[in-house]
Parts: sequence; structure tokens; C-alpha cells
Amino acid sequence: MDTKGKQDMTETAENDDQALAQDSGAENSKYSPEELAADSGNDDVAKADINLDLVLDIPVDISLRVGSTDISIRDLVSLVEGSVIALDREADQSMEVLVNGTLIAHGEIVVVDNRFGVRLTDVISPAERIEKLN
Repeated sequence: MDTKGKQDMTETAENDDQALAQDSGAENSKYSPEELAADSGNDDVAKADINLDLVLDIPVDISLRVGSTDISIRDLVSLVEGSVIALDREADQSMEVLVNGTLIAHGEIVVVDNRFGVRLTDVISPAERIEKLN
């Protein structure tokens, strides 16, 4: 690369660094030094609220496990429309409510405005969920 090209790249990098510094300074200039110092205090509750706000809008997948069963491939390929597959769950048992594949509750199927829904009958405590991870 020629000297002019290297000089242009150096100037561009310096301009980017200056713009970044200006952006950071502009963001910090919105607050007085007292407000910034107050934000860096040891208030654990405020920190927990701020940290929780970071994840509250993350989408999760909620699913309902009705039951399961094991069948042979021979039985699988012979399924046709109208076939019935018996599951391992009793008809009066609650369904499992899973969030991203983790059991968080039990519930029963309901109909809400012509759509299926689930009424939670038992919510697994955070301590129980942690125990199941071990």
C-alpha cells in the first residue's frame, strides 16, 4: 500500500476514535457528576432492577407437553390419517409447561377465545428448578 493510502487509513481511524469519544462524552454530559456518582453506588436493589430490565424483553418459547411414547420405526411408517397413538400420561394428569425446554409449571388445557391456552395449576419453585439441574 502506498504512503497516501496508509495516511488516509490512519486519519480515518483517528476520526472514528474522536467520534466515539464525542459520543461517549455526549452520553455522559446528559447527567451531572453527582448523578453519575449516585449511579455507581452500592445499591444492590437498583443494580438488580437494572440487570433484570436487560432481559425482560427477550422472547422465550413456551410449550406444553401432553405426553410421549416410544414406538418402533415399523409402527411409525405404518401410521395413516386417523391413526391413534396412546401416550404415557393419564387423561386426568396435568400437562407439563416448559419454557425453553425447562419444566416450570403444570397446568390444564383451556379454550380462550377459540384458541387453546393453559391454566397453571402448580408452579415449580426456583429452588426446585435448580435442584433438577443438578
